Amino acid sequence: MLFSSISFLFFFLPCLLLCYFLVPKKVKNYVLLFFSFFFYYFGEKNYIFLLFIICLVNFFLGCIIEHKQSKFWFYSGILFNIFVLFYYKYTNFFLEVSFSFFKQNPPILNIVLPLGISFFTFQNLSYLCDVYKKVVPCQNNFFTYCMYITLFPQLIAGPIIRYKDISEELKKREENINSFSEGVSRFIIGLSKKVLLADGMYLFSTKILEGNMSFFSYWLVALGLMLQIYYDFSGYSDMAIGLGKMFGFHFKENFNYPFIASSITDFWRRWHISLSSFFKDYVYIPMGGNRFTKLKTIRNIFVVWFLTGFWHGASWNFILWGIYFFVLLLVEKFFLKKYLKSNFLAHFYTLFFVCISFVLFSFTDLNELFSFLKGMFAIHKDLINNHALYYLKNYGLLLFIAILGCTPFFKNLFKKIEKGKKSKWIYGFTSLGLILLFLISVVKIISSSFQPFIYFRF
Repeated sequence: MLFSSISFLFFFLPCLLLCYFLVPKKVKNYVLLFFSFFFYYFGEKNYIFLLFIICLVNFFLGCIIEHKQSKFWFYSGILFNIFVLFYYKYTNFFLEVSFSFFKQNPPILNIVLPLGISFFTFQNLSYLCDVYKKVVPCQNNFFTYCMYITLFPQLIAGPIIRYKDISEELKKREENINSFSEGVSRFIIGLSKKVLLADGMYLFSTKILEGNMSFFSYWLVALGLMLQIYYDFSGYSDMAIGLGKMFGFHFKENFNYPFIASSITDFWRRWHISLSSFFKDYVYIPMGGNRFTKLKTIRNIFVVWFLTGFWHGASWNFILWGIYFFVLLLVEKFFLKKYLKSNFLAHFYTLFFVCISFVLFSFTDLNELFSFLKGMFAIHKDLINNHALYYLKNYGLLLFIAILGCTPFFKNLFKKIEKGKKSKWIYGFTSLGLILLFLISVVKIISSSFQPFIYFRF
């Protein structure tokens, strides 16, 4: 069930809100848990039992790890979660690679990737690690632990929520009108990002790709892909954070204007923050980080970025994408760091290489990928053609808004208006704007074709 679907907006969410706010406090968690399981069942009915078993196993592992402080049970828990993820996500990929050495056709197993498995696997892993390190006590209530893992706003595509960040709110939280209204506002902003901007950039890129390509066309498509993925995923994160606030949860931010970064390092402090911080805290630092020799630091960075790429999918382009960032971050760390200041050249350098990274990310077929990269850098007979100009003209305003929305422009503008005008009219104006955004988004959902969130496949 998509957040940007009529069934979610006008059936699931209203029913949940009605039930949740009518029942006594002591049963609110059970209502939320029931609806979260139903949410997952609606989208992935074949794997609802698997999700339950994973929750059950990790709940008992957490209890055993805390009481026995045994490395055996800790590593057993890590291996269990990695095995489940590996089986469903990577089995066919490794069969294909293995059989290719013998030049034989691999047997393709009928394994369907469960929705959100990469995200809830990492939540289980972070929980077991934190219990083992005594960062948090284990959760003694199975239903509460289930709710932590299956909480529907972040279940399918993150952000990756750590148990320690919401452990208190799982037991006791305050729902109030201010938090609820903030949540609604954030949800609408996320919805409009997805439906109006991400899907708009998808159409923009697709239509240009369908025609004759020029040098300018390739770079326009690359820009469109970059903006599409950003608004798709940051829009989902906004909706997840907004839904969390409606029910009294406070999830950490997952994006912080990544396209205003002045280095690749800075970009990864701002993009998919929950994933990059996961690998930093649970892989990079435990391996030694940068505390030992330069060679070991390079090894640690490589492992992190190889895993980051592979986490995104069982495909060679994601491995290339991870290695690409490994090389860039290595060059920055040892050579460019002192030269990268917050200026035009630093921003241009960052956007240039980030834009190429989204091309690597978008084409799973390596032949298509290398053909597209060749088109971006080859000498063309036509620098620009009418086909590209036609769609640039048609989508020009949307593209301008999308680019402007990647900066803090709208946020700062609203703050200035809010500071300058203390009267209540500004709140009424904002509310009216959000209502209009919501209505436009709903009209777009009804009139356009189905576009799932990109990160659903991870």
